[in-house]
Amino acid sequence: MQETSASIEIVPLPAFSDNYLWLIHDGKHALIVDPGDAEVVESALKTRNLQLDAILLTHHHADHTDGAASLQQHWQCPVYAPDSDQKAYEALQARRVKAGDHIEFEHFRALSCEILGLPGHTLDHIAYYIGHRHLFSGDVLFGAGCGRLFEGTPSQMYASLQTIATLPEETLIYPAHEYTAHNIAFARTIEPGNAQLKQRAHDAASLRAQHLPTLPTDLRLELATNPFLRCEEISRHPEFKGRHAIDIFTELRSRRNDF
Repeated sequence: MQETSASIEIVPLPAFSDNYLWLIHDGKHALIVDPGDAEVVESALKTRNLQLDAILLTHHHADHTDGAASLQQHWQCPVYAPDSDQKAYEALQARRVKAGDHIEFEHFRALSCEILGLPGHTLDHIAYYIGHRHLFSGDVLFGAGCGRLFEGTPSQMYASLQTIATLPEETLIYPAHEYTAHNIAFARTIEPGNAQLKQRAHDAASLRAQHLPTLPTDLRLELATNPFLRCEEISRHPEFKGRHAIDIFTELRSRRNDF
């Protein structure tokens, strides 16, 4: 699946077992989000005859950063990374960005880029909200799920997800992993009567049977089917009745770890 918006195209580049490296381009110039594998990116650039203008990193895990140095050296382009002291960023001489910052790209002047601070998966995790429509969420929000808590607390991750939930419902979301089908299976153990979740399971299975991505997703669908964004609604279910949303989130994340 690829998304076209006005003059840009956004293409998922599969890498490793389940990563997507997101390529944003206008037919001549390109940005890449979380390039864990430089060869995958170089091949896509060559096939499309694109010039790489910038590299955007959401956090420091190797499957998101390992291709950045090679790409930066080849294309002599800037790397944007979270404002933390991670050695991976220092080696790249990355331009540090934090929540509330804005980036402008020379060849993508029609696309504003706002930085959202989304700690939880890691303490330094950020997301790139581009063109007031496209959210590159890294490992915070997945299709029907959310990331594991490697460094942050449940409260931090819950707050980060609530930040995403305040965006316009038509926002398109580009997670970094193809976890949707498994996340839906877990979600249905929490909300077996959710009709939209049942339909989403069918839709996701159909896409995967054709070896197509289930992504991007959109915020409207996530609000209707993603249990980690639905803790308030779930608090009205008999099993969780009367419990606070953050307590429900903490338990759901713990259950998902073992699912």
